[in-house]
Amino acid sequence: MPTFILMDMCEMTYQRLKQISATLENYLNHVHLPMLMESDDHEEETYYKGYLQDLRHLLINCENSYEKLGVSLRRAQFNKEFSEEALYQAYHLCVNGFFYPKNESYEEDGRHSYTGRDAIIFRREVNPELKKITLELSKVFEKLRDDLMYYETDYVTTKRMKS
Repeated sequence: MPTFILMDMCEMTYQRLKQISATLENYLNHVHLPMLMESDDHEEETYYKGYLQDLRHLLINCENSYEKLGVSLRRAQFNKEFSEEALYQAYHLCVNGFFYPKNESYEEDGRHSYTGRDAIIFRREVNPELKKITLELSKVFEKLRDDLMYYETDYVTTKRMKS
């Protein structure tokens, strides 16, 4: 991949991950478990604990990825290998981390995206604010996935050919 395209992809990914991180951090700084729960149901508590845990992990991965991309973009001499690895990690840790959360609080149904409906299906009814944040993030992550998916395949193929 030409260096100028790689730099543009790094810049775009950096900006989107920074936006995602700011949104997640703001939300997580203002929410706590009792705010989300509507009852004293143990199952509901377990669900929200897992959901918040996944969001915290996602925030950390997004912050680490956008910091690496920032380092890559600020260097006097653009390091192509470092940047490619940073984009690859952003795809796997952030994009896949969002669409495949460890605690499976929600899942993506790709068929919904073709109908214009939200592609995120929640395992149970969730707090409206949490639902809104998740659906907003899904739109940004969809764009990020679309931009990085081709690159990720190209990167893996190149790595295999070098081995």
